[in-house]
Amino acid sequence: MNEHKVGYFFIVMASVVVVLAGVKSASAILVPFLLSLFIAIILAPVFNFFKSKKVPEGLALIFVVSIFIVALGLVAKLIGTSVTDFSANINMYSQQLSMYYNSLAGYADKFGIDLPVEEFSTLVDSKRIMTFGTTLLQSVGSMFTNGFVIILTVVFMLLESGNFVKKIDFADGSRDTIIHIKEILEKIKHYMVLKALVSLLTGFLVWIALLLIGTDYAFLWAVLAFMFNFIPNIGSIIAAVPAVLITLVQLGSLSALFVTLVYVAVNIVIGSILEPKVMGKGLGLSTLVVFLSLLFWGWLLGIVGMLLSIPLTIMAKIAFDANENTKWISVLLGSGEYLNKKKI
Repeated sequence: MNEHKVGYFFIVMASVVVVLAGVKSASAILVPFLLSLFIAIILAPVFNFFKSKKVPEGLALIFVVSIFIVALGLVAKLIGTSVTDFSANINMYSQQLSMYYNSLAGYADKFGIDLPVEEFSTLVDSKRIMTFGTTLLQSVGSMFTNGFVIILTVVFMLLESGNFVKKIDFADGSRDTIIHIKEILEKIKHYMVLKALVSLLTGFLVWIALLLIGTDYAFLWAVLAFMFNFIPNIGSIIAAVPAVLITLVQLGSLSALFVTLVYVAVNIVIGSILEPKVMGKGLGLSTLVVFLSLLFWGWLLGIVGMLLSIPLTIMAKIAFDANENTKWISVLLGSGEYLNKKKI
């Protein structure tokens, strides 16, 4: 019996490797599809709302997609302008950052603290740090080069959303299968819509705060905060780095401290107070799983895989949780908040 289990295990592992190799080789197709899928999930409640108000399906679809295209175009225009301007001044910012570190090292030397200036310059490329946020946004923007295909896919997904479960019901006929599929779809939709709204609020608060402080390219860093809010625990820290550094070289250490406090305050209020109340704690992932999912999906699907790593992992967790045979995997992926409540 044990030999059969060992053989089955290796067959499963080999199958997983083959599937992952196929996914990686087909990433050029899968990445636009995943973007379309998550956009469709976020737009679906608005589309269904108009249909519930007796608006014809075609008219509701045109209205929803038009709003999305206009909003995406405005954001792309603002980001493009900021990225172009920032790229033109990147050498000045990187030189100022290096000069700031040199002056800090000179000040520390007066107190007998030796900061390794040359080693720092060799280890850390200030220009690369400053361009981190814009490089990321440009990489994501390049995924929308096939924008027509993505929008067309979103349209068909929205049209198909109402009949998908019915098709599964007709093809399978198992009541348990339908219940599991509905549960998975509802939880994914619930998570993605609320997470998008919370991330939008995060980006808006960061944008207003940076405008008041006077940080350059405030909208650029707000979009970065919106995107990285999909990554819990460490996303807000990564998003804060370029904004804090820009403020440091532009306005000085006091303003940079204010920007740091803004990010900390937004993360505490939204990430630790508002978000758990709105979304609940049932979909929480452990910090280790968050980090590993970043590495895994980033390796598998590139930069977009990193940004979608948590939604993709949440989808997997929901799917595992809906089946008793795979529920233990969901438990391993979770944060374990309920373990203290369980009587041993």
